[in-house]
Amino acid sequence: MHNPSMSADQVKQFTEEGWVMVPDVYTDADLQPVRDEITGVIDETARRLLDEGKVKSLHEEASFETRLTRLYEECEEILPPIVGKAGGGHSGPAFFNFITHPSILGHIESLVGDEIVGSSVYRIRPKMPNYAKGAVPWHQDSGYFNPHCDDDLIVTCWIPLVDADQDNGCLQVLPRAHRSGVTRHYTGGQGGYLEITKQDLPNQLDPVTVPVPAGGVLFMTNLTPHRSSQHTVDIVRWATDIRYQATTVPNNVGELPVEYTEDRPIYEIACYPPEADFVIQSPEHPEGVASDWDQFTAIRQRYEDERPPGPRRGWEPIPQ
Repeated sequence: MHNPSMSADQVKQFTEEGWVMVPDVYTDADLQPVRDEITGVIDETARRLLDEGKVKSLHEEASFETRLTRLYEECEEILPPIVGKAGGGHSGPAFFNFITHPSILGHIESLVGDEIVGSSVYRIRPKMPNYAKGAVPWHQDSGYFNPHCDDDLIVTCWIPLVDADQDNGCLQVLPRAHRSGVTRHYTGGQGGYLEITKQDLPNQLDPVTVPVPAGGVLFMTNLTPHRSSQHTVDIVRWATDIRYQATTVPNNVGELPVEYTEDRPIYEIACYPPEADFVIQSPEHPEGVASDWDQFTAIRQRYEDERPPGPRRGWEPIPQ
């Protein structure tokens, strides 16, 4: 049985170390609808590609952990319906129920209070063997956000849909490094991501490898350096990363993309303007909560069609 919130010791570790892994946030029954929904997207896309002659087989005999790799080897077009060309990619009803599940919200409430905004940046990440964009270099999430949010807490939740360990590419974190603020990042790192190079990583801090069982969650601050290494085992390490913040942290709740302008106080500009924030829990203003998938997807779709510009932090290309 999963716990409804974090313990005092878990909150203390998160605050002091910048991360905490909670192994029992979701049950397997909670995760299965998300796996099924992703499988449905893969199957629909595979059937289209088969009709177009771009794949030779649907690979229906393959497991959830291996089927995507088999299809990707034949045609890379299998991937965009899941991960998206930009933004978070697939976000169906099961995924909405997953990110608004009472258990994850109870744990987040332990960290940010009961007025919660679902931060715009959430991703489904299938890490396949030797997939170039599967390995993510050292970075802080704040490296991607507007600098006026550097002192605010935006909680990253890294949630595997299968058991994740060192062999199939779980994350590494740098404990206590969140206390030093945002360090220098470079553009054009591994896989095209932002990267903190070795000389800029906080000194005298040893990385911690954090295995996470299916149903567990790795909670991190937006200032916690973390990375995901390459893996070669024949398993797709299915994972999601989703983010939450207090309603007092700058956000774009209720704002249309066409209404975006930088000519206003910075506290009115979202930490990450190109994607839509939404109210996920609010005892004070329950009428503002996006309470079902139809509302959620309508909010999200507006930002799929037209995106405000992303943060400009002036990061330079990685030295050659």
